[in-house]
Amino acid sequence: MYKAKAYSVASATSPFASDTIQRRETTDRDVQIEILYCGICHSDLHTVRDEWHSIMPTVYPCVPGHEIVGKVTKVGAAVSKFKPGDLVGVGCLVDSDHSCPSCLNNLEQFCKEPTFTYNSPDKHGTGPVTYGGYSESIVVDERFVLRVPANLDLAGVAPLLCAGITTYSPMRRWGDIKGKKVGVVGLGGLGHMGVKFARAFGAHVVVFTTSPKKKEDALRLGAHEVIVSTDRQQMKQHAGTFNFILDTIAAEHDINAYITMLGLEGNITLVGAPDKPLPVSAFALLFGRRTLSGSLIGGIKETQEMLDFCGEHNITSDVEVIPIQQINEAYERLVKSDVKYRFSIDMASLKAE
Repeated sequence: MYKAKAYSVASATSPFASDTIQRRETTDRDVQIEILYCGICHSDLHTVRDEWHSIMPTVYPCVPGHEIVGKVTKVGAAVSKFKPGDLVGVGCLVDSDHSCPSCLNNLEQFCKEPTFTYNSPDKHGTGPVTYGGYSESIVVDERFVLRVPANLDLAGVAPLLCAGITTYSPMRRWGDIKGKKVGVVGLGGLGHMGVKFARAFGAHVVVFTTSPKKKEDALRLGAHEVIVSTDRQQMKQHAGTFNFILDTIAAEHDINAYITMLGLEGNITLVGAPDKPLPVSAFALLFGRRTLSGSLIGGIKETQEMLDFCGEHNITSDVEVIPIQQINEAYERLVKSDVKYRFSIDMASLKAE
């Protein structure tokens, strides 16, 4: 084992502070990575503050971060995909059982025994749980390491490992959306990526927002139209005309208002996760044979496909780059949605600790 600098929290109410954690030495199949950038996901905030205690209780100290971009510094003897100096990424998963039906179908995110990048039981015994990307380095099984296109801005690549695949995956699974009318509900960290992907896929992209002030930015990001969802007349004009809608809202909202926007056999997919159930009108689904579904990140194969697609189309997340020393301030701003559209931590700042 070796020691690595990191930022951690000691409890649900503690601020982030400088820390030192244990990392395992590379085994035959491992890749050691110097972390260059790490995105801040809203899931990090929920975990740090133990807001998902009933589902995934937080073990402290907690080192979050599952949007990791870095450089390979060392590889195990059996590693064949990577070499020192390669640009790589690590997302929400660092291991799985490799043998269940989900894993065998490249759907590791649905494995019954997944190992998440942080706050997950550590199979290697370096600690009670895994520690994430708010650290100077990480060691990961090569099967969960992704190749990063060299032409992309690395700070903007980091959020692709969660926000990117979360929005890319349901669009790809739904089918060819070229020429189709696609809606994106919400223009935040997830929503702005949904707009970029839908536009790159050739769809007619429409953003739903409660804020008229977001229209200009939505159009800049690639939307063709913007609907202010609180304007009943605008909603009525577009009712029944959408083929697919991506709902990125994590707060309580009227899902039925968006279901009725769908045309015949249209689909609305949830990628936001409100903490309370959303009432759904059966009639809104029945009349139009519409469907409501959900989606959770993507498997390793699909995540690599997403990164390659981003390299071909020059897609990255819009980020505000911060030093690790501003992490507490960034979390307070995240609560207020005061960022366009993701924070990306420059991990070189950790060397100053």
